Amino acid sequence: MSEKKMSSSRKLHLKSLMLSIAKGLLEEEEREREEERERYMAESCPPLSMPRTMQELQELCREIHHNIDAADEERYDLEMKVNKAIKEKDDLKIKVQDLMGKFKKPVLKKVRLSADAMLKALLGSKHTVNLELRANLKQVKKEVKEEDKELRDVGDWRKNIEDKSGMDGRKKMFEAEA
Repeated sequence: MSEKKMSSSRKLHLKSLMLSIAKGLLEEEEREREEERERYMAESCPPLSMPRTMQELQELCREIHHNIDAADEERYDLEMKVNKAIKEKDDLKIKVQDLMGKFKKPVLKKVRLSADAMLKALLGSKHTVNLELRANLKQVKKEVKEEDKELRDVGDWRKNIEDKSGMDGRKKMFEAEA
């Protein structure tokens, strides 16, 4: 109880002062950002003058293409730097966790992979074994028996049954056997 408590009106006053100072700083930052943007645009994109002849137009197109290529190269370089920095950050994070001795077990997602895809993911380009069992089977030619041919040549089974139905059909069967 040795500390003196601040009155709520004093707290509110200090809070409003801090907010007004922060608001002023944010506005100043925004203004500086806008000025920087305008300066960069004036430097990078000079005002466009429309050419009058075909030769001047072609020259303008070449210049624009050159600028596009330069911007693409710059974007690619920055993207690679960012990716490298992210990778380094992740590596450092892992090293810190190793040193701390506390591990957070990540939540694993269920993924459906075939055995080939799993081996390819684990071994990378070294994976040459194909677990597709059907691919390794020998091709065997099927021998066609004469009995099978006769059975196939019989034709429509319904017609065959109709011929054999009733007493006439039985009579034909016995006559055929004899």
